[in-house]
Amino acid sequence: MRKSIIGVIASVLLAALFSVSVLAQVPAADKTAGGTATAAQGKELYSKELFDYLLKQRTAQGAPDSPEIRESIREELNTREVLIKAAKAAKTENKENVKLEMDLSSQMVLIRAYLADWLEKNPVPEDLLKKEYEAIKEQLGDKEYDVSHILVDTEDEAKTVIKELQGGKSFAEIAKEKSKDPGSKEKGGVLGWNAPSSFVKPFADALSTIEKGKFSAVPVQSQYGWHVIKIEDIRSTQLPSYEELKPQLQQRAQAAWLEQHFKELRDKAGV
Repeated sequence: MRKSIIGVIASVLLAALFSVSVLAQVPAADKTAGGTATAAQGKELYSKELFDYLLKQRTAQGAPDSPEIRESIREELNTREVLIKAAKAAKTENKENVKLEMDLSSQMVLIRAYLADWLEKNPVPEDLLKKEYEAIKEQLGDKEYDVSHILVDTEDEAKTVIKELQGGKSFAEIAKEKSKDPGSKEKGGVLGWNAPSSFVKPFADALSTIEKGKFSAVPVQSQYGWHVIKIEDIRSTQLPSYEELKPQLQQRAQAAWLEQHFKELRDKAGV
């Protein structure tokens, strides 16, 4: 526990230090002497390659390449180098737990780089993505329903609701008054457009038995209680095209694709 707290504190302090270093250390431009903020800079303790790498990272994340961002990177790198020098002078890196953490961090950098490179050279096959798309289509079905419902605790309560509806009472009014579903109660029982697969099986099965604009003639039981269901409207399933969904399909399939690669590597290593 103590170690984890110290780690959190150190991370917070480092983040704060790097975020305020620019404000604390960038001197104001000397307008009267025609000087600039960079004129008073001290020496640089880092390599140009490291500076260029961080600058490329920041601009790739949307930050503009400006004197301010360059000075921010300069101050961050100098601060890092000063802290590293102090840590080495204190022989911090010789501590066993520090060595282990440095090894683990180094491994993760190497693993991330390897996996990114492997995925670039071995993208998820197109046929697997199309198979995933077809599976989604099948799961969603060919119809979507604009559904409202009233959820109560007992079958008798549900039957009373149905009698009130048959007597002409407003569905939304009864839902606000009696429904136990906190997510739809105040909206008059409205659940909106959904595929049957979005609901628990008894609820989903009941949808095909109810006509558009009608409510269920008998209560529907699920693990949540007893439902009186109304179908406001029905339409064909609104599924984006394969090309539109392809980026999400790739992300969804990558985990299984990588797991297959991990298995191959483990089998080869005999573990």
